[in-house]
Amino acid sequence: MAMGSGFNQETKTGAFFMATLLIWVFSVLWEILINKRKELFPIVLGFIFYQSANWVIPKLLRNRDPLFVNTCVSLLHSSTTSASVLFILVNQSMISNGVNVNQMFEHSQLVEHTWPWAFTALCFSCGYFAYDQLDMLLNRLYSGWIPSILLHHFLLLICFTLALYRNVTINYLILTLICELHSVFLHLRKVRRMAGFRDCNGSIFVKAEWVLNWTSFVLARVVSHILITVKLIRDASKFDKGGVELPLALFGMAGMNLLNTFLGIDLFKAYRREMNPQRSRQNHHD
Repeated sequence: MAMGSGFNQETKTGAFFMATLLIWVFSVLWEILINKRKELFPIVLGFIFYQSANWVIPKLLRNRDPLFVNTCVSLLHSSTTSASVLFILVNQSMISNGVNVNQMFEHSQLVEHTWPWAFTALCFSCGYFAYDQLDMLLNRLYSGWIPSILLHHFLLLICFTLALYRNVTINYLILTLICELHSVFLHLRKVRRMAGFRDCNGSIFVKAEWVLNWTSFVLARVVSHILITVKLIRDASKFDKGGVELPLALFGMAGMNLLNTFLGIDLFKAYRREMNPQRSRQNHHD
C-alpha cells in the first residue's frame, strides 16, 4: 500500500513538471513565432542538438540504458558549455585589449550589456535543460516526491528564460555556468563507473580524475559561485529598486551555494568509498 502511494505521488510529481515544461515550450514558441524573437531560436537548436545526441549515442556505444545515455549527453553538454564559456571570456578579454580587464566585471557590463556569443550560448544551454527535463520525465530518471534534479532544471529554465526575454543579466548567468567545468569530471566519473570501471586500486587515471574533480569543484563551482554572490551583495544598491533581478539572482545563488554544499558532502563520501574499496565492502557487510 505504501509502495503504491509512493508511486502515485511520483506520478503526480512527474505530471506537474511535465505540465510546467509544456507551458515553458508554449511560451518560448510564442516569443519566437508570434513576437518575432528570432534571436531566441538557438533554444530550439539546443534542444534538437542534444535530443539528436540522445538518439545517436546508443547506436555508437551500443548501450541503450536510458540513464547511461542521459549521462553521456550531460557530459556532452558540460563539455560544450565549458568550452563556450571559456571562449566567451577569452574573446571578451581580447576585445578589451589595452583596457583594464576588471571592467568586464563591472555592474553595468554584467547586467545591462551582453558579451559576444553570450546570448546564443545561454539559449543553447537553455535548450539542453529543456531536453534533459523531458528525457528524465519520459524515462522516469528521478525519484522522490520533490526530485532535486527536476526542481533544479525547472528553476534554471525560469531564470534563464526570463533573462533572455528581457535581455538582462546575461553575462552574470554566463559566469554561473563556469561550474560546468566541474560537471565534466562529475559526469565522466559516472560514465566510467557505469561502464564497469569502478576499482581505484593502481589506476593512475582514476586518481588523476579525482584530483581534477576536486580542483574543479573548489575553483569552478564553490569559489566562483561565492564570488558571484559577494559581487551581487556589494552591487545591490546599483540594481533598479523594485526590480526582480536582484531578488531572483540572490535567491538563485543561495540555492546554488546550498546545492554545492550537499554536492561536496556526496563527493567526499564517494571519494572515501572509491579510495578505500575494501573498507567500504567491509562496512557494507557489517
